[in-house]
Amino acid sequence: MVVRFGDKYKQWNAAFDAGYCAALGKPYVTLHGEEIVHPLKEVDAEAQACCTTTDQVVEILRHVLEA
Repeated sequence: MVVRFGDKYKQWNAAFDAGYCAALGKPYVTLHGEEIVHPLKEVDAEAQACCTTTDQVVEILRHVLEA
């Protein structure tokens, strides 16, 4: 699952989704801007990867699918 945080997205919904994945032991990737890295440090700590661009997400998914 890719959990996206940003101005156009409801951050509490994204945080809930990330927490739900973490509680179930399901892998997730976070996607958010540099300006909110610190507030999301605990969410990012549980994520399998943290991205700041969609290109990074694509690279991670490509790596996982081709490995």
